[in-house]
Amino acid sequence: MARKPFLAGRQEFGAAYGVNPTQVTQWVARGALDYERAVIVSGSPYWLLSFVKDYGQSRPRPKQVDEGVLDRLAAEQEPGWWAKDVDELPPVVGLQEVTQLFGMTSQQNMSAFVRQDKFLQADYQLSGSPLWLLDTVVEGAPQLQAKARTLSWAVDPQVEAALRQRRYDGPGSRIVARGLAAKKAV
Repeated sequence: MARKPFLAGRQEFGAAYGVNPTQVTQWVARGALDYERAVIVSGSPYWLLSFVKDYGQSRPRPKQVDEGVLDRLAAEQEPGWWAKDVDELPPVVGLQEVTQLFGMTSQQNMSAFVRQDKFLQADYQLSGSPLWLLDTVVEGAPQLQAKARTLSWAVDPQVEAALRQRRYDGPGSRIVARGLAAKKAV
């Protein structure tokens, strides 16, 4: 398994500060937190764990991070490393990007493959979602194809190139407003 950067989704970020994940969303809405140190995967933000670690001390009223939670998150993601900048990250994909990578018509199909253990083991399980390094998926495609009966596990080279070059703008590439925020945006 490849070394991967340590990341945290909303749930892990909240746990590190002893708050509900909705509080993390509120920090974003209030401008106390942004997505600059995050990568957007399948429409959700995943922050560098190094940023999460330092976030509390960067606030006007400092917040105490739970070092035990950070240690647990890092241990769960081993072998890994503490990236300092999102530009250091290899491409990370979730269900929406993988669906596009294989030219599938629905995210639900990919979700079923993952639930039934018919897909590659996820590199991460963060905030309830499976995530993979793009290399894990591309390198695993021949293994998937060898076991396939009808489905072609051929990687779309255009989607792969867009993901590698950080210019992917398909499903999952941005955060979509939901609930009241979606109603206000209309």
